[in-house]
Amino acid sequence: MASAESDLPSFDVSELEEDDLGAQIDEYDIVASPNDFNTLTINSFIEQGAIKIPAFQRNYVWDRKRASKLIESLILGLPVPQVFLYEEKRNEFLVIDGQQRLLTVFFFAKQRFPRKEKRSILRKFFNTEGGISAEILQDDEYFEPFKLSLPSLPGYKANKFSGLNYETLGNYQRQFDLRPIRNIIVKQVSPENDNSSIFEMFNRLNTGGVNLNPQEIRASLYHSSFFDRLFDLNQDPKWRDLLGAPEPDSRMKDIEVILRSLALREGTDGYSGSMTAFVNRFCQTSRSFSADKINQIAAEWSWFMQVNSSAFRPNYRAGSARFSPLLFESIYVAALGLRDQGTELATIDPGWVENIGRDRRFTQYAQEGSTKTANVKNRLEETLSLLVELAGLR
Repeated sequence: MASAESDLPSFDVSELEEDDLGAQIDEYDIVASPNDFNTLTINSFIEQGAIKIPAFQRNYVWDRKRASKLIESLILGLPVPQVFLYEEKRNEFLVIDGQQRLLTVFFFAKQRFPRKEKRSILRKFFNTEGGISAEILQDDEYFEPFKLSLPSLPGYKANKFSGLNYETLGNYQRQFDLRPIRNIIVKQVSPENDNSSIFEMFNRLNTGGVNLNPQEIRASLYHSSFFDRLFDLNQDPKWRDLLGAPEPDSRMKDIEVILRSLALREGTDGYSGSMTAFVNRFCQTSRSFSADKINQIAAEWSWFMQVNSSAFRPNYRAGSARFSPLLFESIYVAALGLRDQGTELATIDPGWVENIGRDRRFTQYAQEGSTKTANVKNRLEETLSLLVELAGLR
């Protein structure tokens, strides 16, 4: 998976990040319970599927030296950063922050360390049948032996733990097994069926020096069959070609573009000035989408990709060097709206896209304050009107 640095230039990230900094936050009843699960318990929970590592989170990225430092800290009783879990259901927890630490503990106990080039594939094995099977763990294609790699200071004897694995820890094995890791389990009590406060809380948390972006939090809180399909849509070669980015964005900015487009396609009646809140509500609703509904959405996306795949590919950059999410989502909603009315475009002419992107009124609604209710609705209406005119439909 490409790095964030190589992906971001393909997107006009500012269009995704602009939102209402002063939005109204309602009152919530939230319970945060501190716990001290020892490593044995944590590993048991992971194996049983009680602690889930959402498949949409970032890959395991630690190298052996960093992982070994964590294990050494636990053996010696040194404090390690706490973990945040979200209680989705009774005895079912999603890892919001602390994936790298929890997986390191799990891998060490299993005496297997994931090969770097196979880590994106390993995510698919998690949570399918309670975690990674023993068969996969023992497969040398995916894993190699996990022995601690710890440096020795000049003039001192070698680190006594370096080269050891879980089985060869001797008397220290029990210390590792019983060492607790502080975790904070968060659950929203009210309002029910609304995770917005949890989203807001983690949106404001600084996790390990790197803020989780809204889409990373969203993928953890709202994972579902619909989200599984989203990741398939994001791999569509025609979509990757439109973006000009062969590999998925490591921080899911491309997934966010898809989600915004699909949410706006469903209608803007509930839009109230915050794109983040609007997309969150769509994600919450999507968890109950039927298989037919998901297939319908996927079919519409595939159709739109097809009408954009002419020999002269439309350029959704609105005169910029970067892909414009606002331009793309506006034309997506307009084209599907025409299709609903019985007018199915055979292709999206590149000239239409260029004209809409440079249109004075469209530009006005896409400038500063682009997430304001009036600007969002006016932008969609203007795009539909322009598309009808450019396609000669009136």
